[in-house]
Amino acid sequence: MGFRYYTRREAKSLGLLGWVRNLPDGSVELVAEGEPGALATFREWLEEGPPGASVRRVDVETRPPTGHFSDFSIE
Repeated sequence: MGFRYYTRREAKSLGLLGWVRNLPDGSVELVAEGEPGALATFREWLEEGPPGASVRRVDVETRPPTGHFSDFSIE
């Protein structure tokens, strides 16, 4: 299982909504919406990543929630 699949699983377990996708340069981009505590836990998880992952950096941009998501998907 790859990073996106683990990320989706973790996000869903925290009740988050949004998406995750690979970018052409090999990085991963995601959007997540949910309760502040769940988002903080998710950010901590992203800093470490799943087993075998090599997380070099996590950039966070905070925006108001859109309310457009009904699930957490892999794009």
